[in-house]
Amino acid sequence: MLCTKNLAPGESVYGEKRIAIETPLTGSAADGDAPTSTKTEYRVWNPFRSKLAAGILGGIEDIHMGPGSKVLYLGAASGTSVSHVADIVGPTGTVYAVEFSHRSGRDLINMATKRTNIIPIVEDARHPLKYRMLVGMVDCIFADVAQPDQARIVGLNAHLFLKIGGGIVVSVKANCIDSTAPPEQVFAREVQKLREERIKPKEQLTLEPFERDHAMVVGVYQRASS
Repeated sequence: MLCTKNLAPGESVYGEKRIAIETPLTGSAADGDAPTSTKTEYRVWNPFRSKLAAGILGGIEDIHMGPGSKVLYLGAASGTSVSHVADIVGPTGTVYAVEFSHRSGRDLINMATKRTNIIPIVEDARHPLKYRMLVGMVDCIFADVAQPDQARIVGLNAHLFLKIGGGIVVSVKANCIDSTAPPEQVFAREVQKLREERIKPKEQLTLEPFERDHAMVVGVYQRASS
């Protein structure tokens, strides 16, 4: 089971299960009314509803995000996975969540009212200059945009916002890129396109059994070609 520590205890985002863990406090409390334990709430992260969760459970070694990280999330949808990324980066981190659909964007904005480390951006990720005033330099880009030109979209955003040596995690849906070619061939072509955007691939895995014909590619951004 995969869980994230709930940034907004008591709040569910998409009906996910919450688990409270009680931890005894160390040392003896002089005041008899003082609490003797502390509660930490976790949210169960469903890999059938999140490509990133599927990748983590599939064995990705480094998602390039942790407490305090700045993450640019392309293809945020209504914020299911974004909410877990917000949990991961915590109150000292920031998630810039870009979503093109206004309908999903409304859900994303509502969710961000409870998680103030999320900056919702309802805009087309193909035009990062439109939101350059909202986004600072980031440690990681996660992309799940399911478009034929996904590698180019990732590259445009990386060149503007990603620090040198920053991480890139891309979910690739084969039939959104080329429905006529075998998935393995599509994945190989996408990796090559990412290389052309100065992204050095480090890991690649398929997302079965959680998603069919999907792969996740993890890479590192380099200013100079190598």
